[in-house]
Amino acid sequence: MSGQPSLVAARAAARLDAFLAGELPPRYSRAQIARAIKAGLVVVNHRPARASAAVRAGDVIELLEAPAAPVVASHAPAVGPIEILYADDEMIFVNKPPGMVVHHSAGHRDSTLVDALLERFPELAQVRELDGSTRAGIVHRLDMDTSGVMVVARTSSARAALSAQFARREVSKLYLALCRGHLARASLRLEMPIGRHPVDRKRMAVRARVMRPALSEVRVLALRELASEGERIPLSVVAVRPRTGRTHQIRVHLSAIGHPCLGDPIYGGRKTQVAGLARQALHAMELSVAKPTGGAIVTVAAGLPADLVALLTASGMSAEERAQLEVLARRF
Repeated sequence: MSGQPSLVAARAAARLDAFLAGELPPRYSRAQIARAIKAGLVVVNHRPARASAAVRAGDVIELLEAPAAPVVASHAPAVGPIEILYADDEMIFVNKPPGMVVHHSAGHRDSTLVDALLERFPELAQVRELDGSTRAGIVHRLDMDTSGVMVVARTSSARAALSAQFARREVSKLYLALCRGHLARASLRLEMPIGRHPVDRKRMAVRARVMRPALSEVRVLALRELASEGERIPLSVVAVRPRTGRTHQIRVHLSAIGHPCLGDPIYGGRKTQVAGLARQALHAMELSVAKPTGGAIVTVAAGLPADLVALLTASGMSAEERAQLEVLARRF
């Protein structure tokens, strides 16, 4: 909670976390406040307090400075520079290539997007959350084999503001997917809750013990056919706007209606494998967020990657048709 002054409660409140959520700037989410309290960075009348502690009028609430936690870097060879689509003093938009993990996780030794960012923007190591944890400005993620545009915060306050926008579903996200089969309807509203698969914990499912609401809006842009190893594969090119941000949401929703992404090894299986495609055919093509300072909307697009261009070309789509396809997607 760097830079936040001490507060003197002018009113009583049933819970400390609820009180702070009402008093601090809106860029600080309830989840961030809860983590800071749990880390011992909030004291009431000079004593550590719990999130559930009652606040009384006149209580002095101090927000302590968190020590910076180190950003873990990979020992793998650098992946080289990544494409910067837009940058200002608060945000960086990057075009994440397929096959790149966003940040480190257990068992992953290869270089990550965080490594590439820190190499070019070393100051990102100082971007911290309220509890002192550091993620090099990462606000959201894309699956390892999903390509496309991501936004990264350059300052701690920008990260808090952008995270709050994602939490409140105020950002606009547009994806392009190549799916197996021809969708029967031109547009779909897929409102299917998603939860952790009851058996395979690495997967998500539309039938699970604990479900969370999930909504994806889909529009068909083109219907084609693709030849692969002697088979004629029906292909739908669709634009998707996820209105929620669940793990694997688009992939799970498209698979649930019988039209999984081509190349998706988890939700499509062998029937979606196509020669020349080594990952799911899903690309984050556009992202719109409000600037942390001033609130002006910034919209950034990432062009289609080479492997998806090759598939569209193999389906008989010309460069002119492909350009029109992208225009139609952005009108959705």
